[in-house]
Amino acid sequence: MRMSVSAATLLFACASAQAQQPRPETPAATVQEQSALPVVRLIATGGTIAMKIDPVKHAPVPAISGEDLIATVPAIQKVARMEVQNLSNVPSDYMDPDRWIQLQHAVGEALARPEVAGVIVSHGTDTLEETAWFLDLTVESEKPVVLIGAQRNASEQDFDGPRNLLNAARICVSPQARGKGAMIALNNQINAAREAVKTHTSDVETFRSGDFGLLGVADYDRIVFYRAPLRRQHVGLRVGEGQHLPRVDIVPMYGGADGTFVRAALAAGAKGLVIQALGWGNMNVPMFEAVKEAIAKGVPVVITTRVWNGRVLPNYGFQGGGKTLQEAGAIFGDNLSPQKARILLMLAVQTTSNAQEIQKLFDR
Repeated sequence: MRMSVSAATLLFACASAQAQQPRPETPAATVQEQSALPVVRLIATGGTIAMKIDPVKHAPVPAISGEDLIATVPAIQKVARMEVQNLSNVPSDYMDPDRWIQLQHAVGEALARPEVAGVIVSHGTDTLEETAWFLDLTVESEKPVVLIGAQRNASEQDFDGPRNLLNAARICVSPQARGKGAMIALNNQINAAREAVKTHTSDVETFRSGDFGLLGVADYDRIVFYRAPLRRQHVGLRVGEGQHLPRVDIVPMYGGADGTFVRAALAAGAKGLVIQALGWGNMNVPMFEAVKEAIAKGVPVVITTRVWNGRVLPNYGFQGGGKTLQEAGAIFGDNLSPQKARILLMLAVQTTSNAQEIQKLFDR
């Protein structure tokens, strides 16, 4: 039996319309499965992980929310019940002590809830290591705090944000992650807050831990930890939101430095100074004289180094050498980078300017 042209046309149109109807998606996890999962809170602060290419500026700018980021990873619904707090959406170059205080309170409030297994902080990579160290020092909880970022923005085809977010959620619900403090998780690698440093401007494998290596990895089948960070301590945050931490400045030592920046920092009201010295912790005579002036005024001075690995030690006896700096009353910053030594000193001078007491914090 032959079908008429009009009937065939009608049948084709109905079939086409049916084919174009959206099919109901199979949820990544059922409601019952989701309710049994632990809660993980994502606190979004901005950074490249929250950026897209602006069609007018032709450059990455803040553009997506924490909810938008979670939507890029449907598989995360099988890992945890995700909550989102959009705290800010700024480049991490804008992060400062006031924002750290605000973030610390948000993290602490989330971790205090029994149902929350851990907190993820999405953040730009430029100052991510500083924020991680600040949270590691000031958040008192056994639950993990995992900081993530991205080296490629959300407009790029190989955007690395979704992978890092999924891995962070997996770390948060891993029993092995408890007691390890704040961690940085990018490129399947887990680094400790105290040790991690950004080492490349654009590579996704940018965070390294110097002499000590990774804490662990986020393999495709499970989270594997190989060690724990032993040099951890809690330094209480004495100020609340709307209040300010004491000013601490970093002054670099370089060939021909004359101490001008040390005196400028003092004039600006610095309550502590970190010197990015050379080698084991050495400087020339003009810088040494300026450092002694600061110490004489009761301003704690911490000696660090521009060298990537190793501790600063009072070794050399020439004027400006480490031994003479120690004799003058300077504090030695162990193996902390200048930017991390600044954070610890900032927290220390909330309560004391005594060099011996502060030295004990740096020795822990």
